[in-house]
Amino acid sequence: MVSTTTVPANQAADKVLANESKDSIFKVAIVGAGGINFGSPEGPWNNAQRIEQNLGQRLRVNALINPIPNETNRVLDSKRDSNVSYAYNETKMYTSMTEYLDYLSRHPEDEPNAFVIGIPPDFHGSNKVGADMELQIVRQFPNAALFIEKPITSAAVEDAFDVVRQLEQHQAIISIGYMFRYLKVVEAAKKYIQDNNLNIVCTIARYNSSYIHNSKVFWWYVSKSGGPVVEQGTHFCDLSRYFGGDVDISTVKVNRVLSSDPCGKLSALPIDEGSIPEHERVPRFTAASWKYKSGAVGILAHSIILQGTQYDTCLELQADGHYIRIVDLYGTPRLYIRSPESDTERIVNFPDDDPYFSEFEAFIGVAEGKLPRERILSDFEDGTKTYELTKAITNN
Repeated sequence: MVSTTTVPANQAADKVLANESKDSIFKVAIVGAGGINFGSPEGPWNNAQRIEQNLGQRLRVNALINPIPNETNRVLDSKRDSNVSYAYNETKMYTSMTEYLDYLSRHPEDEPNAFVIGIPPDFHGSNKVGADMELQIVRQFPNAALFIEKPITSAAVEDAFDVVRQLEQHQAIISIGYMFRYLKVVEAAKKYIQDNNLNIVCTIARYNSSYIHNSKVFWWYVSKSGGPVVEQGTHFCDLSRYFGGDVDISTVKVNRVLSSDPCGKLSALPIDEGSIPEHERVPRFTAASWKYKSGAVGILAHSIILQGTQYDTCLELQADGHYIRIVDLYGTPRLYIRSPESDTERIVNFPDDDPYFSEFEAFIGVAEGKLPRERILSDFEDGTKTYELTKAITNN
């Protein structure tokens, strides 16, 4: 018989921080008007919604920076016709970060409490002019608070590590959007490993994504999106590192199913892949393995196979006598534990947990000085190490 435990929900979807007085207005500049910031049918991500839930009446979105005015207007019209209109009624539109920072140089009183960056990776995270958004911001505002969505960049790995070194010269607060680190199920797995003083022997990550609603053409170009492991599987490379530690990049080995393979044909593509050069088309399945510096082994199996909207995800952790599985991370996360005491798995449920809410709760709390910096679970250096692993898998 399986032992099942249900942990009370945090009710994040309905949760709003208590302090709603207007004298504690929190100003946000949002970069990007696409799905990661404002929602899409592909998944539960919607950064603006989680910021709204955290801050309630305190929120003011001072700026929306996006290169396509029609897209910006569509988003703002929708927000101004909703129950959070108070946060967007005075939002100003900018087409570039350079334009916005120029405005702030003349109006320092309008400096936001936080920048939220949710745009394609080739526009930020680099030390090259034009793709150095983070460096532009911290040079003008050394103590800025930046929330940066993954992948952190599409730049060369060595350039990203140079950005890490430059950012260390400032006191900026930086949180990378690896939201799964904030799941209660992940927190419980971490605690179980620490409480039992376990040495992880291997991590096995599985990510089977649904593809028919992913109509963003850039995503299907490896050179534009970075490829599915950099753009999507990165979450499970990151979770693998979160439990396994630093990776010996020289040990990465990869096999994949390509679009040109007989089994690589997809029947319900949402885009015209015929217009994409064959060498640019994303692989259908990627199997990667590596060794951690601890000596443990990591495995990633990533596929673009499912139809519908639900993803199939799982992270397995193995240690001497212990087998831990974290299942359905995008849906209703569950923790399965088998220990030396019994062959029967114990199941712990975490219904209604919202890691997106929790990561913004931590980020906003640190930005306001109410929480210690350690509450942010992924900074730019850590995000760069995950990026390094995903690039090694993609280029191998």
